[in-house]
Amino acid sequence: MSEQQNVALIQKVLVAFGRGDVQAILDDLTTDCEFYCPGPSIVPYTGTKKGKSEVQAYFDALINTQSNADLKIDRFVAQGEAVVAIGRYTATVKSSGKPIDTPVMLSFQIQDGKISRHMVLGDTAAVADSYRGA
Repeated sequence: MSEQQNVALIQKVLVAFGRGDVQAILDDLTTDCEFYCPGPSIVPYTGTKKGKSEVQAYFDALINTQSNADLKIDRFVAQGEAVVAIGRYTATVKSSGKPIDTPVMLSFQIQDGKISRHMVLGDTAAVADSYRGA
């Protein structure tokens, strides 16, 4: 796929994330996909997730523990089969009522028109603080 097509794929997946359509996201992943989100274990979706069922669990943990999620992407950078999206993520942790507000860098690797690898980088300390009790 061209770099433009790769960016369009990521834009499509991010729109699906915005509307909470996890199945649409899973449809655009390779069967052996890998998601990585660093951070402490207090954040329920951190770590490495391999395969669609683990990625489903990643999104379940994110959706079930947060509300008012909003991802704003300011810039896409593409090179070959790699796409990076840079922006800001905000949400509220349901259990603590605390806000999340962090810059994010989302890295994607594309293989045969599907996402094979994804990494999220943001302010993990701030996110962990939001998950700590009120």
